[in-house]
Order: sequence, then C-alpha cells, then structure tokens
Amino acid sequence: MKNKLSIGEMAKLHNTTIKTLRYYDEIGLLKPVEVDPNNGYRYYSTEQFEQLNTIHYLKELGFSLKQIMRHLEHRDIDGFLNLLEKQKQLTEIKINELEQIKLRFQNRIEDINSARQLEDLGVPKIRFVKERKIVRLMYKITSEPELEISLKQLENLSQMTSSIFIGGVGLTVSIENLKDRKFDEYNSIFILYEEENQSTFGTTLSEGEYVCVSYNGSHSDSPLYYKAALDYIQNNGLQVNGDSIERTIINHYISEKEEDHLTEIQIPIKY
Repeated sequence: MKNKLSIGEMAKLHNTTIKTLRYYDEIGLLKPVEVDPNNGYRYYSTEQFEQLNTIHYLKELGFSLKQIMRHLEHRDIDGFLNLLEKQKQLTEIKINELEQIKLRFQNRIEDINSARQLEDLGVPKIRFVKERKIVRLMYKITSEPELEISLKQLENLSQMTSSIFIGGVGLTVSIENLKDRKFDEYNSIFILYEEENQSTFGTTLSEGEYVCVSYNGSHSDSPLYYKAALDYIQNNGLQVNGDSIERTIINHYISEKEEDHLTEIQIPIKY
C-alpha cells in the first residue's frame, strides 16, 4: 500500500470530514506531509494516523483544539496528567449538573402524574406536607405583568435559569390577607429549590398540616377556592397558621385543554 493518502482517503479511513482536515491544516494542528504545488491537493501518510487518533481521543474527552495543540507541541507526562485531571473535574461537575436536571424531570413527572390522579377536585382536605426548600422574593403582586417581572427579578437575584424552575413556581398570600379574605394580592413569589446546595436566597416552606384544595384552573380562578378552604378551616375549629401557598402545576404551556389545567392551594393550619 502506498504511504501517501489523499485528503479524501484520510477522512474516510478516520470517519471524519475533508472540511475538518482542512481546518486542522489551517490552524496547524495536523498538516499534510505533502501539498501538490500544481493543484493544492493535500496528502497524508500512515505515520500521521496516531496523531489524528490522539486528536480524536482528546476531543472525545472534552479537550478544546487549543488544548490539544498545546499538548502535541509540548508533550510530557506531567502536562498530560494535568490535562486529564482538569477534564476529570469538569466531567464531575457536568455529571452533578445532569443529576440535578434528572431530579427536576423526575419531580415534574411526579407532580403531573399525581395531579392527573387527583379526585374530589375543589374539595378542601387536610394533608401533611414535608418541608420544601425554596428561593423566595417578597414582592407585592396584583397582576400578571407584576408576576412576570417579579419572577424575572427572583431568577436574576438567585442566579437561576428558567430551565431550573419550569413547573416549580408558586405564590403566597399573607396570613393577614387570608384572615381579611382578600385574595387579589400576593405578597411573594417563590421557586421550589431542588438542588443539594441551597442558594443564598434560600428558605423553606415549613412541614406540617395544610388544608389543601386542588382545582381545574389558574391563579385567576383562585378566590372561589380560597373561600372554600377558609370556610373549611372555620367550620372545623382550625386556625390559619401562616401564609398560603398557591402553585399552578399544569397550565396552558403544558396542555391546551382547559380541563387539564390544575392549581393547588395550601393553607397551613393549627388546632
């Protein structure tokens, strides 16, 4: 076999593209052993196979072309081990990020599946709820624009992105407004926080017993169900024990069918 391969042959043997090999030549990462002065055709040799294999190997490990070039220009064991160690650390960070994303997916799946199985919608019930981590912004909200602005402010302050909290946004009504039966004003917005390392803006929603009522609808439909929940509390000799929690679990971004939309109100109680 001749020890001179065209750029097309080299690309085919290594499952890469002619465009990639041309780029490697341009940046000096892998230059052909010969360039025909008459037509500019590039030729490679079998002796370059290992170099190209090394480039592909390091790329698969996540190294940049700049890092690969630096290594090939100054090859030594310590330098290579240092590169591997740094890439290992970056990989561990990515794995952790993917685990957190997986957790968010799982929580949203459980939320939606649980919501679809609910019975007795609109009927208040007492339920024990575990403590939940949240990031919270105290902000007076009386309209949809104020809700969107406050959510964006909370996102920026906590350095969270929308991919983190899709389906995990909630609002609260103050205990004072609950007692006055004023349901057209929220006093804060929060995001359920599912990461292990809690944000500096983090707090919790206390565990305990809540009067909960779920209904088909959105935040705009909530006053009717706040009244039902508060009537239940009053009729059963209970007391409101903090701000209410209101969260839309299924909205029009998840399903265009209005009958699928679901919001839950939770009011903490004491006996």
